[in-house]
Amino acid sequence: MSQGVRTRPEDSGRPLSEAYDTALLDLDGVVYAGGDAIAHAVDSLAAARSGGMRLAYVTNNALRTPDTVAGHLTELGIPAAADDVITSAQAVARLISEQVPAGARVLVIGGEGLRVALRERGLTPVESADDDPAAVVQGFGGSDLPWSRFAEASYAVRRGVPWFASNTDLTIPSGRGIAPGNGAAVEVVRIATGAEPQVAGKPLPPMHRETIIRTGAERPLVVGDRLDTDIEGAFNGGVDSLLVLTGVTDGAQLLAASPRHRPTYVDADLRGLLTGQPEVGAEGDGFRCGGWTATAGADRLEVAGDGEPLDGLRALCAAAWTAAGDGSCALDGAKALARLGF
Repeated sequence: MSQGVRTRPEDSGRPLSEAYDTALLDLDGVVYAGGDAIAHAVDSLAAARSGGMRLAYVTNNALRTPDTVAGHLTELGIPAAADDVITSAQAVARLISEQVPAGARVLVIGGEGLRVALRERGLTPVESADDDPAAVVQGFGGSDLPWSRFAEASYAVRRGVPWFASNTDLTIPSGRGIAPGNGAAVEVVRIATGAEPQVAGKPLPPMHRETIIRTGAERPLVVGDRLDTDIEGAFNGGVDSLLVLTGVTDGAQLLAASPRHRPTYVDADLRGLLTGQPEVGAEGDGFRCGGWTATAGADRLEVAGDGEPLDGLRALCAAAWTAAGDGSCALDGAKALARLGF
């Protein structure tokens, strides 16, 4: 993928599952939501796999082990092994192992996923700042993580112990709604210490490096629902991306996306892996995709035509991103999106 400014979604004459050898799939909002499989996910992934595409599941959630995640996927009807799962815990454990002596003690503020990943790298998890840790690592520990754990991290960090975080997502989806994520917990320690952690998870390079090391992908496609983690992570890694609209990103956020957050392709759900992608071409002073033409006016975006609403959204992306250049489009797209049902 070129790192120039993307001004429109790209087309593909081949199904994406044939054009790329590996799908690097986010989980929440892409494969499942609230623990249940998202519509069309099971069948679409089965078809992509049977066609020869490798499926890897990439998550910023450091709480669960790869074995646990793979078991959950298998229960949903998506056969997976632990080797198919890459977590931010694994990425941060590798980052730590490159900076501390072999077998070093690491103070863990988080769950079992972190402990398993650290042991995999030959490091020794400990529970107290008084255990002479060579590093502190912080990852999502679930809703019942005691407040005293943040204090333990603060004691060590204030003593000068290097501090690492699996990821800094401020929120995490749950079955009851949106809950504070690891980023919110990291802020607690940051406020208490004034320090800054080294961060491994999406969208930063250590996470992408971990996925490539573990999958051996040569033509990877990042598949996600978040612009600021999945799509920006693909941008940082210099690889293509597919945004699916089954998670947190809505049409308005997509149109306003800055260059780092503009996906290569846009589709409704994981069925997009099994199809080609339509061309978005210039037409007059606007852009056409399928039966729709989109233009950028003085203060708003407009769309005209009929047909598949997703084509209209793709055309609107081209109009908005072209008007914005290397910035963020501030034109009003509410009426155009409403006409398309987004």
